[in-house]
Formats: sequence, C-alpha cells, structure tokens
Amino acid sequence: MTRQDRILIVEDEPKIARLVADYLEGSRFASHHLAHGDEVLPWLAEADEGTMPDLVLLDLMLPGTDGLTLCREIRQRWPRIPIIMLTARVEEVDRLLGLELGADDYICKPFSPREVVARVKAVLRRSRAAQEPTTAESDLVLDDGGWRALADGQDLGLTAVEFQLLRVMMHAPGRIFSRDQLMDHMYRDHRIVSERTVDSHIKKLRRKVADIWPDREIIRSVYGVGYKYQPEE
Repeated sequence: MTRQDRILIVEDEPKIARLVADYLEGSRFASHHLAHGDEVLPWLAEADEGTMPDLVLLDLMLPGTDGLTLCREIRQRWPRIPIIMLTARVEEVDRLLGLELGADDYICKPFSPREVVARVKAVLRRSRAAQEPTTAESDLVLDDGGWRALADGQDLGLTAVEFQLLRVMMHAPGRIFSRDQLMDHMYRDHRIVSERTVDSHIKKLRRKVADIWPDREIIRSVYGVGYKYQPEE
C-alpha cells in the first residue's frame, strides 16, 4: 500500500484546522494537528519515519512560540520539510520575512481550503523535483544532510556560511538578495557585521565555483542592490 503524504497543520483556530484537515484527507492526505507553538518542535523531534510530516502548514500567529520562530527552527533542523505559512497579516514585510526565513510558500487568510490543497500539492511537487538526484554533468547539487555542494560531482569544499549563502540563493533563482537579507541567513544570532563580510564570503564562494567552472558565473552582482543566483540557460 502506498504511504499517504502526511501534513502537519499548526493552527490555533480549531474550525480552520478541522476544515483544512477535512479537505486534505478528502484529497488522500493524512494530517496531524497541533494548536500551540510550544508543541511543534518537541513533536517533530519525537517523530519517526512513519509520522514525520512531508509538509508543514504553519500559522504565523500562535500561542507560545510564534510561526516565524518555528519556521526558522524547522528549516535549520529539518531542512527537507517544505513549509507553507498561513497568515492573516497581509503586510508585505510579513510575507517577505516568512519567505526569507525559509518558507516555501504563504497563503493569506481568509482562504479557500481548495486553494490550500492545491498549494500543498504544488509545493510537494517542487520540493521532490528539487531533491531528485540527477546525472547531468553540468548540474550543481546541494547535499543538505552533508552540508556539501557538488559541481560536476566535485565537492566545492564550502564552509557552513558559504553553503548557507549558496543554498538561500539557489532556493530562489533570479531573486535579488540584499546584503542585509543575506546577513540574516548567515548569522542567526543577529550579531553586528559589516556588509563587507558578505562581499568577502561571496568572493570566496565564487572562487571555489570558478576552480571547477572557470567559464561560468552563477552568482551575479546587482549594482547597488545585492546578489542573485542565476544559472546559465
């Protein structure tokens, strides 16, 4: 019997959680509901292969630990689990912040439960396509478990900070990241560093890529703005 995809619903409004669960289960997903932010990380830590979710639907405003904090922690500890943020706060900064912390998508309340199911299916398809191994010689492959980046099968030898920078930019090809945004990903403790620190890490990352691909530029500078990952067509 094929295993059902399992969705963890983190939502403190019981009616919304039940409605979403009903629609997910009607589309042949299994679901589990948690209503308090403080329950999420311990539950994930105790989950085994049969209960670990394939995707998390994560409300922004929760009692206890808030959704943005949970998003950051889940992305650090379980980087392969996709996250869709649910939010009633429609300010652009909240939407962007959720995505910068590692969310794969966001849905604003009020929403159609059919839309939630469609977004879940789409994010799962994208996530699995990104994780499928490839034999193409020109591909750059990230090994999240080993914190390695492979170009033509060769390990780039990245530091943890360099790997995180590359991973963030590869997650959104073509998107321009400011230096401040990249610093937030590099240093989760919000230490004060200069923008030149980002430039230094980018320079080292480019040098390591160039050692294997001397004629390719995948990290592009955008004058006065920041950097983006732009693979060649």
